[in-house]
Amino acid sequence: MSESTTASTPERDPKDLRRVTLTRDSVGRYTARNDRGGSISLSSGTDELSPVELLLAGIAGCTAVDVDTVTTRRAEPEQFEIEVTADKVKDEHGNHLQDIEVRFRVRFPGGEAGDAAREMLPKLVRRSHDEWCTVSRTVELGQKVTTTVE
Repeated sequence: MSESTTASTPERDPKDLRRVTLTRDSVGRYTARNDRGGSISLSSGTDELSPVELLLAGIAGCTAVDVDTVTTRRAEPEQFEIEVTADKVKDEHGNHLQDIEVRFRVRFPGGEAGDAAREMLPKLVRRSHDEWCTVSRTVELGQKVTTTVE
């Protein structure tokens, strides 16, 4: 352990760090970029995805990767859609989402391979929710968000 590391704050492995940088494009419009060069535009009040919708998309995308990666080894889905809904509320805790629901709409072809994929789907969805999906696990565990001004 280094001098600045305590028992409650383990040393961070650089490969575990996740980072995006958001830059302002114009009033209410932004671009988020990752270190690998990927980007996505977001805004408020336009047709582009809002920050809240990106959070919901993050939940859907994270669990999709978990489930699709494994089921596709058995059979290519005929349909693969995940819908995430939530109610935005403002109460004594400020603005936040509640009643977040994730709905899978997945169809596999008939036959032995499709049957194998169908059979494993509920277990994979449960494991993604309970163990694997970093995004939904973080939301459920309620991690602290810190802010600084530089």
